[in-house]
Amino acid sequence: MSRGDRNAATGNLKGSMRDNYTDHGVDQYYKKVGATYRNPHYPGVKNCLFLWLNRWWRLRQPHIDEKKFMVFDMACGSGEATAAVLEWWQAGREVHKHRSSKDDHDGDSDTDRRARPNSSAKARMPPPIAPNMPVPCILAADPYTAQAFHTRTGLYAHPLSFRDVAEGRLPEVASKPVGAPGSASSSPSQTPSPESSIRGYTPSTREDAPVIEMVICSFALHLIEKPSELFALLWELSTKARWLVVLAPHKRPEIKEGWGWCKWDVDTWSECRLTDPVGELLEDRVHCRVYRSLNT
Repeated sequence: MSRGDRNAATGNLKGSMRDNYTDHGVDQYYKKVGATYRNPHYPGVKNCLFLWLNRWWRLRQPHIDEKKFMVFDMACGSGEATAAVLEWWQAGREVHKHRSSKDDHDGDSDTDRRARPNSSAKARMPPPIAPNMPVPCILAADPYTAQAFHTRTGLYAHPLSFRDVAEGRLPEVASKPVGAPGSASSSPSQTPSPESSIRGYTPSTREDAPVIEMVICSFALHLIEKPSELFALLWELSTKARWLVVLAPHKRPEIKEGWGWCKWDVDTWSECRLTDPVGELLEDRVHCRVYRSLNT
């Protein structure tokens, strides 16, 4: 995995990631900045995920019977994807509260009319999420940036590499410290995420283990250079997760047939060819592609 001397440097070293990778190598770069890493493309990551989650919630959520849905932030960095998911969920709750309150009044106020978003912002506005709706349960892994992830989100990432995940290992729920017993009883105020109420969940290796609803990999999957390693990772994930969301500054890596995934057209909500450019999201130069597992 492309993220682990953490005290040797702070920040992102140079503004150009290409220069950072050239000067230090991918692994060494993340070893140097692991505790302080920040992805400068967060606005694009957030906007892409808001659009994807809105679409997914509208078409998929009615079929979720559980009280939670698991989101695996793989190669989580400083938690950009996790922060976006949790912000989306909290915003949806606020939309529901606002609409519930508004039902008690007739008509729109001048303030409401002035506050209406434009079409672009409206597309990213989360749907109303009622208190009885499923909550996101975050799993997170990164071998180098666990401290940066915790600093930003207040949650805990496990130091698992791509190879670890390809070999079948998964992190525990991110609302408790790494290695904490399943019966840990820390105060909810210490874990502000919505999944804090289900603290202690540990993924099972049994066949009846719950399916991860989505794996999000932000600005990392394209750094796996060997196709055989990418195949091993994606095939393993296809047996445990329903959706794969890939965020990147370009359209790499290439995911091939027979790797356990089909490409998903977010616009038509249907399968499309892996080489088709349709149904992808592009926000602030961040590309978002979605894949549906063929094995879950």
